[in-house]
Amino acid sequence: MHRVLLPFEFAEPTTVGEVVGMVDGQKAMVLAGGVDLVLKMRLRQILPEKVVSLQKVPGLDYVQEDGSGLRFGALASLRKIELSAVVRGGWPLLAEAIGLIASVQTKVMGTAIGNLCVGTPASDIAPALYALGAGVTIVGTDSAREIPIKQFFVDVGKTAVQPHEIVAEIFIPRPPAGSAGAFMKLSKTSEDIAKVNAAVLVTIVDGACTDAKIALGSVAPTPVRASEAERLLQGRGMNARTIAEAAEAAAEAATPISDVRSTAAYRKEMVRVLVKDALEKAAARALARGGGHHA
Repeated sequence: MHRVLLPFEFAEPTTVGEVVGMVDGQKAMVLAGGVDLVLKMRLRQILPEKVVSLQKVPGLDYVQEDGSGLRFGALASLRKIELSAVVRGGWPLLAEAIGLIASVQTKVMGTAIGNLCVGTPASDIAPALYALGAGVTIVGTDSAREIPIKQFFVDVGKTAVQPHEIVAEIFIPRPPAGSAGAFMKLSKTSEDIAKVNAAVLVTIVDGACTDAKIALGSVAPTPVRASEAERLLQGRGMNARTIAEAAEAAAEAATPISDVRSTAAYRKEMVRVLVKDALEKAAARALARGGGHHA
């Protein structure tokens, strides 16, 4: 493993406009926490001529709630989001997903938006954001655009961010009353990246499921929603049979590969197991709160 970084130019602009004017995703790359970027530079996997830091741009580390939902900026660390009372109170599914990232050092240094921009299907927070219906604000030289997170991931290591663009903010709407979520992860060790992960969000009104979101990671080139499994839950009680049917449908939605961490067959079976467990936990949480939202 290479330990020494090759020479590069380092820029510390003070406005988002300056940042997007410099970065191109190839020769000039943006740095937030640097967890993934610096490692890949050490391994010679990427060799940018310029690194453009966000650290001197003020006002990008916020985690805040407003009337419509939750927002966090490009420099909000994973740890800050995980420990936020606002997140834990209104969006605990996100806090739960971050909580299963074992390294506190990674969570202190790494940003949530930086985690997403790596474009890995094994991200722990991406399935949670899929289930929560998050939106991604991308800022360019002339304009800003917001896209649903399901449009953000394009392929392994590839996102919708274009040259001279950065992700400035994630927005998560407030879950409806009667909602609760759960996140499950399977990995070789607690520090390892996920073989499979799953996030679910269910809304239960008068004992019946009125809405369900099921998102999977590490089972396709991008995170995916198990739409048929979601449909099977609509209008039904969250009993053992219904949950088992939905978990089976979720497994069918997975198109995993075999690699050094797991086989495709094992991943597919574990989707069924994790989704079943997550649905049971989310349903119990929703029913225990009697219709109050807790996602």
